Amino acid sequence: MRTLGKTALIFTAIGLVLYLALYIMAEWLLYRTGDTNPFFKMATATETSYDWVILGASHAMPLDFAEFNDVMERETNQKIINLATPGTGPLYNRFVLEQFLQNRRAAKVLYVLDSFAFYSRAWNEARFSDAKLLRRTLFQPALAWRLLDYCLTEGVDPRAELDYVTGFSKINNPERFKHDIWEGEVQFERVHRPSAAATAKRIAYLYPEAALDPDAFTRYLREFEALIDFSQLNGVAVVVIKMPVPARFHSLLPNEAAFDEAMSRLLAEKRVPFHDFSLAMDEPRFYFDTDHLNRVGLTEFFARQLKSILTSPMGE
Repeated sequence: MRTLGKTALIFTAIGLVLYLALYIMAEWLLYRTGDTNPFFKMATATETSYDWVILGASHAMPLDFAEFNDVMERETNQKIINLATPGTGPLYNRFVLEQFLQNRRAAKVLYVLDSFAFYSRAWNEARFSDAKLLRRTLFQPALAWRLLDYCLTEGVDPRAELDYVTGFSKINNPERFKHDIWEGEVQFERVHRPSAAATAKRIAYLYPEAALDPDAFTRYLREFEALIDFSQLNGVAVVVIKMPVPARFHSLLPNEAAFDEAMSRLLAEKRVPFHDFSLAMDEPRFYFDTDHLNRVGLTEFFARQLKSILTSPMGE
């Protein structure tokens, strides 16, 4: 029995060593293939202080496609870092901002607002457990502690912490050798052909519940308020915008007028500038899919509206 126990210990030790080696290799690969993940951007950022931190979901992401962030920095003489992440709501974005401000400074936050992110756990608590995000997130002890806190206090599934600490999703990443870019960036140069069916499918994906949950909206509006309060407490001003989308897409957004009204009240109370450009650019030539600006559209939007916001002292 003693020999059997010793053999089991040896095999266990060998297994742990092999797992550790795989873990280290997976982390090393992240530095070779990383790009889009916000925590990768933080870990590899060369600046300690920024004029603007961009937060939000996928509508904010083209601002960093194909070196467009560099264009904005040159045109505005501002230091900008884009930490937007696809399909993420205010809870996840607050998590990102808290981690960023732990070691870096920012003068202002540009939050790109999307109403879908305020109606479901799918875009908030559940995003912490998403394997596609976890397998591209570099391990950092401070981030592990922050994630644990969110599991204990914000309703995040503890399995997200277990996955992050053990590196399970990283080690089992089927795309470990592929460059980490969001699929939209590949389409950045194209022009979308309008499709009613594609637009309806996109809306159904963003708003998965049959009926909009008012309790969920109240919760995530409070989370957004917490993000604003945290920013202002740390001396960071907040500016909120809604990106342009085609008029047809906008017309299908459920409960959007009520959302805008509630958001406008909150932002007025917090003295946060709010710029709604939803219907500013309707032409199909400006979009690479149902609702994301392509390079031509983004260049036009930057020249028309965004540049003046980024160069204004108060973001107005």
